Amino acid sequence: MFRRREPVPFAFIAEADKYRSNVTPPPRERVSVGEMAGRWLIGLTIVAGLAGSLLFGMPALSQDQSPSQTQQSEASNSR
Repeated sequence: MFRRREPVPFAFIAEADKYRSNVTPPPRERVSVGEMAGRWLIGLTIVAGLAGSLLFGMPALSQDQSPSQTQQSEASNSR
């Protein structure tokens, strides 16, 4: 690819700090109590779901070092 030979004027970028807008953005709307409670409830539900999945999932993922008993069905014991 070839490079451009004409100079690129970057002076306007350096001078951009001088020109500030005097228009202020509108103030943010206040969050209602119901909306805040809903956000907390959603967050609490997500955290509780993650904690519950860890609580119930960890025993299933653990490896038994030595199986102490082998499971047998009751039908095989009744002979």
